Amino acid sequence: MNVLQHRLIKVALYLLALYGISSCATPHKKTASKDIKQPNIIYILADDAGWGDFSCYGQEKFTTPNIDALAESGIRFTDHYAGSSVCAPSRSTLLTGMHTGHTPIRGNKEVMPEGQVPIPAATYSLPKMLKKEGYVTGMFGKWGLGYPQSEGAPNAQGFDEFYGYNCQRLAHTYYPLYLRHNGTKVPLPKNTDGHMTYTHDMIHEQALSFIDQNKDKPFFLYLPYTIPHAEMVVPQDSLFQMYKEKYPQGKPYVNKVNHDSKLSHEDRFFKGAYGDQEYPRAAFATMMHYLDNSVGDVMEKLKELGLDDNTIVIFSSDNGPHKEGGADPYYFNSFGPFKGVKRDLYEGGIRVPMIVSWPNTISKNQVSDHPSAFWDVLPTVADILDVEIPNEQNIDGISFLPTLKGEKGKQEKHDYLYWEFHEKGGRRAVRMGNWKAVQYNLKKGKKIEIYDLSNDPSESKNLAKQQPELVQKAQEIFNTARTTSTTFPFQGENM
Repeated sequence: MNVLQHRLIKVALYLLALYGISSCATPHKKTASKDIKQPNIIYILADDAGWGDFSCYGQEKFTTPNIDALAESGIRFTDHYAGSSVCAPSRSTLLTGMHTGHTPIRGNKEVMPEGQVPIPAATYSLPKMLKKEGYVTGMFGKWGLGYPQSEGAPNAQGFDEFYGYNCQRLAHTYYPLYLRHNGTKVPLPKNTDGHMTYTHDMIHEQALSFIDQNKDKPFFLYLPYTIPHAEMVVPQDSLFQMYKEKYPQGKPYVNKVNHDSKLSHEDRFFKGAYGDQEYPRAAFATMMHYLDNSVGDVMEKLKELGLDDNTIVIFSSDNGPHKEGGADPYYFNSFGPFKGVKRDLYEGGIRVPMIVSWPNTISKNQVSDHPSAFWDVLPTVADILDVEIPNEQNIDGISFLPTLKGEKGKQEKHDYLYWEFHEKGGRRAVRMGNWKAVQYNLKKGKKIEIYDLSNDPSESKNLAKQQPELVQKAQEIFNTARTTSTTFPFQGENM
């Protein structure tokens, strides 16, 4: 056999092998996109900011220019919902793709002295999914899904790096005795005798550093800022002074716990006591200004590093506006055109802003009324990356990628969106198309209310008597939309 014959045989064998592989193998869905650089993903979560707390959603007493610019660069959702009307369960739905009838953490439940009931070790979640896909994962801000070193701590739940508040109760102050970095305490001794070290700045700087350090790798940055959650305490800077002069100030907030001589500073810290505030309206507006500036810093960092065109940025809030610590959502119309605040299952308590920016994929200045919720984020990210979610996970979410891409005709819709709330005697709600059913105080058997959101977004007219078939439909959903949880028993079970 001469050299030419030998080479021809090798070529034939190579082609035969190549044909065999391409015709017989069943490649993973992602094979075709291996050469395409994975987009970075940043999810920014405000804490207790209402639908109406942003000028692009109608806020008139202050402006949020950087968040407005983010909306102009992509798509603004008008009918997006938080996972719950309080912190921990809302974040659980975001990370697991399951609503509060299925997600592991369905309420705020404390573990003393620091932390909350942990999300189980085996939970399928957004950071775990992305880590498996080769992403570096970082979380900077407030956690609330497990106490330090537990199976629910951030580093045990798929995050390579964590910096911030492990416990949401200790996040009630912006001047804590310590933060945590990957579970280890970071003492803040200057806060022992006064308000010296403002943690929003520290957390924000660490997040920017994470972007710097991982600019050459695909990364997922989860940025759940504590702003504007109470306490209503901010640095006494020129910005705060400006807002003091701008607004007529409401009633000062005084927390009796802070004036109990029997309690030490450490006692008040572990109780999660809110600080006093003589000018709560000015403090709130200052917080929102800081939040907007922080979003601007993130976008500027992406541009500086040349990452802006290949980064998906999502912005939202974990529930409706709060009233704690002297906050005044009524003065700022923080709930927009809706009724309700934090802990309500009326629209004001759960309808939140969502903005998504992804240059060269999402067209600019888009507005969508597609009804979506926190539990849709995980399947949307999976859809973007062409990742198949195992069937046994039984997630409730639906990808809204078609909406992001302007392919409205391809967008699948939910049969319903479901919420349950375990405080205040038990509350539950369901959105079915443009209809909304709400039931409060299940402990006392309060009746189901029905609202037509297309004509009555403020839920001012209860149509239950005129719509008995919708009452029945809502009751059927309430009976079947949840699984039993021994950790979070629900008043509405079997009702």
